Amino acid sequence: MTKIVYEIIPHDGGWAFKLDGTISQSYPTHDAAYDAAKRVAMEQRRPGETVGISWEDERGRWHDELSSGDDRPEVDIVDKT
Repeated sequence: MTKIVYEIIPHDGGWAFKLDGTISQSYPTHDAAYDAAKRVAMEQRRPGETVGISWEDERGRWHDELSSGDDRPEVDIVDKT
């Protein structure tokens, strides 16, 4: 299972959450950024629909797969302050 970790960080005079180098919008308070990260984390845990996906590998070959809607990541929020 994949694990996603959102970090609460100071950002642009306020607070934000970060995932793998991508930073959210700024929030005026630490609690507001934390609450926003909790909302996003809950959405990540919510099951979706099973869908077909196509993707191209590094050799230029296309692959078709079925992506299960119940294969959800483990999600955590950490405070790096």
